[in-house]
Amino acid sequence: MKLEACVVAVSWIPSEAVKGAMRAPFELGIAHYDEPLPDVLGDLDDWKARDLFRVANVLRAWIEVDESGAIVGHGYLGGGVIGATTMGLGSATATFRAVPYPDLQAEPDVGDGWVRFTQTAGGRTGVPAPRRVAKPPFVQYHAPTAWSTLALTIKADGTHDWDLVGASPFPRHWIYGPDGKLAAKSGLVDFKDWYHHAFGESSPWGGEESPALVTAVESAMERQLSRVIMGEGKPKIRKLKAGAALTQQGEEADAIYLLLDGVIQVQVDGEEIAALGPGALIGERAVLEGGRRTATLVAVSPCKVAEARKVELDLAALAEVSAGHRREEQDLP
Repeated sequence: MKLEACVVAVSWIPSEAVKGAMRAPFELGIAHYDEPLPDVLGDLDDWKARDLFRVANVLRAWIEVDESGAIVGHGYLGGGVIGATTMGLGSATATFRAVPYPDLQAEPDVGDGWVRFTQTAGGRTGVPAPRRVAKPPFVQYHAPTAWSTLALTIKADGTHDWDLVGASPFPRHWIYGPDGKLAAKSGLVDFKDWYHHAFGESSPWGGEESPALVTAVESAMERQLSRVIMGEGKPKIRKLKAGAALTQQGEEADAIYLLLDGVIQVQVDGEEIAALGPGALIGERAVLEGGRRTATLVAVSPCKVAEARKVELDLAALAEVSAGHRREEQDLP
């Protein structure tokens, strides 16, 4: 019996993620940020034609199981998919073909009743990016490298597990599980580090991996309310350094926060109970339960949040989000 499974990482550039001088093409409309991807994986060829993402890592693999349940064969089926970059000014446009790097498919790790596959896929845009860097040769012309490294374990009983082993610090990486649904996100986008360091040996093709912070996916209701906050709430954008507190338990509050980038740790009575990633709605319980913070929120990494005040949000929707957060807390050990 042949068993197959697939996990996919899709990488895209979220709004305001580019920093420094490279922001200019985006602000002038020459280059573009990407819209958040759908919650369910679509046809990647269609997504590529619509310029929805920058690079995708399709880790698809199989194992062969005999009648006794022993694994008698295995192999890779997937690989990387990289899109072109379209830039324009007025009615004039130009499309730059991306430069794909060879897929790195590690020799599968075979255990008792399981096989673990590991694959790296990525490349760079064909758009020139001349810049000074801090290591030899001290000047780079080609764009930095973007990649993701996925692992997929297929078991003889038909179950499977996956993991985001590593990824470039930029852009954002979304992971779609074997069921095709959005399952996790990379928690931090660091354009500056990526722009100045992700070239040459500083990538899996040079023997160097970059660990990725992985966070759970927010609820559909959070995504719906997030669009209201960003579209109608006119939020103030705040930046936090790692270790800084966004809120303190017990303090008075009238603001709701949307985490745009980074990872926030939730602490109640000094105990760590959860970690939140990009897209999470924070602070709704203070609005619903009397205007005092029920938790201390601390930045695990550099973070960017949208602070919304006096924005009209559906209280029933907020209550649904809050109930979901409480269930997550109760499930924690």
